[in-house]
Amino acid sequence: MPLRPARCYTHFSGPPYTRKEYIPGVPQPKITKFEMGNPKGDYQYVLKLVAEEAGQIRHNALEAARVMINKRMSVVAGDVNYYLKVKKYPHHVIRENKMMAFAGADRLQDGMRLSFGKPIGLAARVSPGDVIVELYVKKEHLDEAKKSMKIAASKLPLPARVVVEPLQTAVGQ
Repeated sequence: MPLRPARCYTHFSGPPYTRKEYIPGVPQPKITKFEMGNPKGDYQYVLKLVAEEAGQIRHNALEAARVMINKRMSVVAGDVNYYLKVKKYPHHVIRENKMMAFAGADRLQDGMRLSFGKPIGLAARVSPGDVIVELYVKKEHLDEAKKSMKIAASKLPLPARVVVEPLQTAVGQ
């Protein structure tokens, strides 16, 4: 069964559904790595992808944003000149009441109102001002890093802005 559009899961009401020890058949998150690049580099700037609205971001959208930033930065800056960290982890289990979705299906089933559903994926809940992704770069790669963060923001279902902050370097170390 194909994925439903992100608008079906972006907004939430009610508490998160996270107790995986009681939920049979929870899929694994699609995010393979949460940190990549060189964590010990000497970076001058940190770029943050900050959520502007409250909502849920599915694990496949987080993975798409991560892959986009990683691919673009590894080509432009090289693997040792940036450090990427995904700050949000998808804990919330998304459920779906599976229904038949073909022509004439309305005659076969009406469905059940407020049905509980089966687990189909995971999502990260974010609030306004939450940092979703952090990218540490050197000054010469700042423009390309901004472009890659903008592209990654377009992969997410919620509006997000890119915040650029200079890093404070300790003198005498």
